[in-house]
Amino acid sequence: MVVPTTTEQQPIRGSSMDAERWPAIAIRGLSRRFGTNEALRGVSMDVEAGEIHALLGRNGAGKTTLIRALAGLVDPDGGEIRIFGTERSELIQRRAKELIGLVPSGDRTLYLRISGLENLTFFGRLHGLRLRAATDRAWACLRQVDLEEAARRPVSGYSHGMQKRLSVARALLMSPPVLLVDEATHDLDPQAARTVRDLIAERSAAGTAVLWATQRIDEIRGFARRVTLLDQGAVRFSGTVPQFMSRATAQRHLLRLRARGKEIDLGGASAAIGSLGNLAPTRDPDGEHYVLALREQATLGEAVARLVTSGLDVLSCREERSGIEEAFLTMTETES
Repeated sequence: MVVPTTTEQQPIRGSSMDAERWPAIAIRGLSRRFGTNEALRGVSMDVEAGEIHALLGRNGAGKTTLIRALAGLVDPDGGEIRIFGTERSELIQRRAKELIGLVPSGDRTLYLRISGLENLTFFGRLHGLRLRAATDRAWACLRQVDLEEAARRPVSGYSHGMQKRLSVARALLMSPPVLLVDEATHDLDPQAARTVRDLIAERSAAGTAVLWATQRIDEIRGFARRVTLLDQGAVRFSGTVPQFMSRATAQRHLLRLRARGKEIDLGGASAAIGSLGNLAPTRDPDGEHYVLALREQATLGEAVARLVTSGLDVLSCREERSGIEEAFLTMTETES
């Protein structure tokens, strides 16, 4: 069963409305088919100025196709796209470069034989900047992604992560009001990924609309404002991150328990937890690890307190799966 979206978008009507009344990105009923594969099935969503909107989905869910359609690299079979009220066909002809910055998932558009500085200067010149202005802007963007020391090295000598950061710098080159980011932190180490997210968050705070497609599900907590989940080309969920997390079936924690002077009585421990959730043993050889699945509204602190009162010591506790990951799996494992 398809999970209904939490927000409903109204059909786009006409082109006489003021641009101020449009979201930064407006998508209505977008469809795209590749042979027998229906990559997008009636996708509708909005991204507001100053918002980071996360786009989640399994591999093949349609995230990259949607990003490419927004960037003008793929023609949809049906539906409508507007960027600040400008219809897609008009945008591609006249204003795409000044409005949209793109960080693609698999970037083959960097020139490997020249340096990072030369790449960015070249793209700045394509945007109409004079040589001095393009060079200055290139240096500024290289500093932002921590590539200043490698600026004059050929891109062929960059690691995959460095090339990805250079792609981010290129997308930011002209400070576009819309950023389309496809797997920007994939294969980056934690520090580099944080640098990229902080940079994107700064742009969002300055008013940039960001559509952030990712497989790093946990990174959207405290980063994105809203989230859209695609599954088999269709919108399965659209709403805030807390609303998304509320779809998780249960909070699961891995506990290491030890009885005081006797073996653990699973029945007694389960009775102590009562209506708060379920306790089940794992297959670990020491017999001390248990999975606690909390029911909705139950708190971990209360469950642990009941276990301690029943005569058990809680030696360790960790979240087995984050709420975001649990919600993602709950919705994508549901039969469409």
